[in-house]
Amino acid sequence: MMRPGNDNLEVYLHRNPIDFRKGINGLAVLVEQALELNPFSEQLFVFCNRR
Repeated sequence: MMRPGNDNLEVYLHRNPIDFRKGINGLAVLVEQALELNPFSEQLFVFCNRR
């Protein structure tokens, strides 16, 4: 897991199940479109699968 070195860390949870076969590029697009955030900012994005 990559974690930014920031004491005031913001964590965003995408609660809908996603397909992790999208890879890092697909997850970055998901952050941009669904969460309307910058995937390269110093924030932590958490995703869930169906299980």
